[in-house]
Amino acid sequence: MIIGLLKEPGYETRISLLPDAVAHLTKKGIQVLVQQDAGLLSYATNQDYSGAGASITNREEVLSSSNIILVINTLEIDEIRLLKSKVLIGVYQPLTESFDLSLWAQQGITVFSLDMLPRTTRAQSMDVLSSQANIAGYKAVLLAASTYSRYLPMFMTAAGSIIPAKFLIIGAGVAGLQAIATAKRLGAVIEVFDTRPAVKEEVMSLGGKFIEVEGAADASKAGGYAVEQTEEFFLKQKEKIAATIAKSDIVITTAQIPGKKAPLLITTEMVHSMRNGSIIIDLAASTGGNSAFTKNNETIVEKGVTIIGNSNLQATMPSDASKLYGKNILNFLQLIISKENALNLNWDDDLVKGSCIVHNGEIVHDRLK
Repeated sequence: MIIGLLKEPGYETRISLLPDAVAHLTKKGIQVLVQQDAGLLSYATNQDYSGAGASITNREEVLSSSNIILVINTLEIDEIRLLKSKVLIGVYQPLTESFDLSLWAQQGITVFSLDMLPRTTRAQSMDVLSSQANIAGYKAVLLAASTYSRYLPMFMTAAGSIIPAKFLIIGAGVAGLQAIATAKRLGAVIEVFDTRPAVKEEVMSLGGKFIEVEGAADASKAGGYAVEQTEEFFLKQKEKIAATIAKSDIVITTAQIPGKKAPLLITTEMVHSMRNGSIIIDLAASTGGNSAFTKNNETIVEKGVTIIGNSNLQATMPSDASKLYGKNILNFLQLIISKENALNLNWDDDLVKGSCIVHNGEIVHDRLK
């Protein structure tokens, strides 16, 4: 068994496995090929990988000699055409990204996209979306704090008193909950919207005030994701958000629906109601954003309100992001590699089947067929 580790595109600072994770594989007798300088942006050198038992080589050798290729982002079309009967593992977002899956199928490669894993208890140790969202929620608060022109906590000084910043967090998933916890530690006052009443207890336990909107659609079977709501619910939600956002200094939005455009929750009128110097951090930017002014990977200033669109904040902390992602990968590899270090694809396993998008010359995932 040979596992290949590729260097990511220039915009990606993370790497699929850090040297410690590579050592875990080489100690089991698995050969690991690492593209030269693959880990530099995650602060892992070629020497670090060599010390972990990996062989450092060029990209062509990794692609041609590996049985399993680890690369977070999709490969170039010319590279895909060179592959035959390989296994690719990464986070390819096939529900929202536009690329030709039929080309992957024609090459006879097997592709696992870990963002497609079923959101079950058993899958938690492999849940790359959660491990990376946790970092994004934490970093969103730090980014807001460094951009905001005022203090976050309350201060009482001889020169006068400073009132605490008011946060509004929309979406209490993994990123939202981490944002609540981080903002609370920094002394802010936090209010939270979510369409799932079940998260109220978690929000309150972290120090946030949960703002309820009646009539939400049942999301209990959505695997932790938001679900589409009725028009009546959206009108109620819009009214409550409008009333809250006008009093908020910093807004962090995280609401996304798998395979669909992010819901528009912050309208032009709402942005204009915020005071000068307010901040919006939109973590749903890659799927259209929750704000009317969001542009992915851009910062927009609209009438004194700064709107930052960034769906990849985890990449600003590449060392820990790569460490957690690598642990997810190691746990997934245990499902598809036997004790004898041979490829073992068990299609009766719901996690193997649920994360596979292309196999045996066909697009196999039900949502993609």
